[in-house]
This record gives sequence, structure tokens and C-alpha cells, in this order.
Amino acid sequence: MSLIFLGTPDFAVPSLRALISEKEDIALVVTQPDKLKGRGHVLSSPPVKETALAYGIKVIQPQKIRDEEFYHTVKEIAPEFVIVVAYGKILSEDVLKMPRSGCINVHGSLLPKYRGAAPVQWALINGERITGVTTMLMDAGIDTGDILLKSEYEIQDDDNSETLSIKLADLGGKALVETLKGIRAGTVKPAPQTGAATYAPALSKEDGRINWSRNADELVRFVKGMYPWPSAFSYLDGEMIKIIKVRPLDGNVSPGRIEKASGGKLIVGTGKGLLLVEELQPQGRRIMSAAAFLAGRRLNEGHETFS
Repeated sequence: MSLIFLGTPDFAVPSLRALISEKEDIALVVTQPDKLKGRGHVLSSPPVKETALAYGIKVIQPQKIRDEEFYHTVKEIAPEFVIVVAYGKILSEDVLKMPRSGCINVHGSLLPKYRGAAPVQWALINGERITGVTTMLMDAGIDTGDILLKSEYEIQDDDNSETLSIKLADLGGKALVETLKGIRAGTVKPAPQTGAATYAPALSKEDGRINWSRNADELVRFVKGMYPWPSAFSYLDGEMIKIIKVRPLDGNVSPGRIEKASGGKLIVGTGKGLLLVEELQPQGRRIMSAAAFLAGRRLNEGHETFS
């Protein structure tokens, strides 16, 4: 029996690959339209599209997903499952009811924690030690459907949202395959979500601006959660500087004030503790070490501040 797969970014690719490896009959892949990217404004295809075409799978990229045309496309295929992984648009209730065995979503958190668009980022920002993926039976709500399977992952000290997303995406592909096998065998059955729900709203570019009055440990988590997008950033003499990698240090000084900018070390004050900046990215330049950044400029220790 056939499947329809909906997904767009890198996070969805391992799930699609897992289905291909299991020789599932993927009748159609649905992904968002190509977009202009980078300084050159090059028209780029979503990673899911590139993967599907590489395997000869039919791809469509509808501008609208809640219209009659898409409804009739799904109806004509009459899939066993519709699989949704980070697609980025909301399906209509009519489409949700159409697959014989349901619409299955792979979500990057242990639901009901971190419902919403940015579960990986917010888990890091909030200092979670355990996260994971959930497969669920979709309903009309936002990540409110019945749970099928959960798979846990222990967040590592060096994880940021880029590395954590890669790990959870791989975990999600494995959980998806196990979920489909379990549903068909009757060993996986939907169960209502239990426990307090929390939310992970989408991030905007401005959300990455650093509030130096927060304590150093919070800012370490913030920097990890914001990388690679929108990236934690601040301003120094009017220039936007992205802060890529940091470590906390003991000490109490003025928030945002540059306490050390010599010997290859850049240390900045916070609301509680100090922040050792290890990697950063000046506006319009590549990511570099703090030592490389300091080699090209002279900063007035104890007087200049990030804002």
C-alpha cells in the first residue's frame, strides 16, 4: 500500500531515506516551493525534494496545501499513510481523515513538551538534559495528537541546535519505521498525550539578540540554541557580531562589558558570571576564533561594551 510523504528541510530527510530503505511504496513527496537563498539569491530546492528526485520519486510543490486540488490529489492516491516531517504548513481536516491508517507526524521533542515549530532550539535554551522524538497520530491541533512512539536522547554538553537536530532527525527516521511496522502488526496503538504541555514557538531573527543581563549559564544555553539560525548576536561599536561558541567563567562585572581582549582571549561580563567567547562571526565575514578576531582590532578593556 502506498504512502504520501510531506517534508521540507534537512530534518525530514532521514525519515524519507528510512522509508526508501524499507522499500515503502512512496507514491508522492510533497515539499514547499523552491526559494531564493544566499547573497546571490540563487533559486534552491528543499533538501527533501533533492532526495526524492535522486530516487526517482514524484515531487510536487504546491503553493497552497488547503485547497481542492491537493485534496483530490490525495484522494486519487488513497494512501495507507500520510507521513509529515517538518513540512511547514498545516493540513486540512479533510486531508487528515483521508489515509486509511492515519496521518503520522515525526516531531523533535518528547510530547507534550515543546509543541510547535522550534522544539530543538527551545529544549537547548531551557537547559533540558533529556529530549527526543515522538511519532504521533495527527489531529486538527498543533502537535496535540495521540502518541504512537517516543524515543529519548540525552543532550550532550557540546550539542547545539545544528548537531542536536541531526541526531534527532536520525532518531526520527528509525522511530518512524518502527511506528509503521508496529501499527501494521497491531503492537503500536495511539494513546492520548499526558502531562503538562509546553510550547516552542518559531524563532525570528531578532530573537537572537543577546541580553547580557542574563547570567552566564543561561547565555551559554542561548548561544547553543540559536546556532546556526538565527544565531545569537550583539553589537560592538555599531557592528553586528554573531556569537557562535562560548564558555561560562566565574566573576561578577557589568553586563556586556569587555573585561579582557588580549592574549587571544575575549571575556565579556554578564548579569552573573563571565562569558569566554571562543568563536564569533563579524558582519560580512566568516566564523573565526576570538584570537583571530582580536588580532585585527584593538579593544579597550573595561570600557567598551556589547549592546
